Amino acid sequence: MLNVVLFEPEIPPNTGNIGRLCHATGADLHLIEPLGFSLDEKALRRAGLDYWRDLSPTLWPTFEAFLESVPEDSDVYYLTTKTEQIYWDVNFKRGDYLVFGPETRGLPDSLLQKNGEMCLTIPQLRGRSLNLATAAGIVLFEGIRQTSGT
Repeated sequence: MLNVVLFEPEIPPNTGNIGRLCHATGADLHLIEPLGFSLDEKALRRAGLDYWRDLSPTLWPTFEAFLESVPEDSDVYYLTTKTEQIYWDVNFKRGDYLVFGPETRGLPDSLLQKNGEMCLTIPQLRGRSLNLATAAGIVLFEGIRQTSGT
């Protein structure tokens, strides 16, 4: 099983859709506060459909608190447009974490610089970016493809 981590998500329907994705794949969802919405917002529940109530995402007050919980044998990958390392060139394993930044600004540069070798990107035209839920689905399913035989 893989983990999807949303760092300070801002848009309820994206988080709802990613929650639905996690429910469908068995991935765990982690939400790093502050959130740009309330977890009881109608838009979040609508996007997550009836799966949201069965999901139980883990809420973390800070990114540091989240990192302290990561097992030593798990890798934490940071998704960004600010790297050249493509997500399919990594060998994912069960228990790894995929960290996605807020929709309007992405992950902080300080976090990316500190973890440069763990930064991954989805190839796309310059000046364009994918919807957060789409990006999470692309990378999560590659991780599932790679780990399905383990």
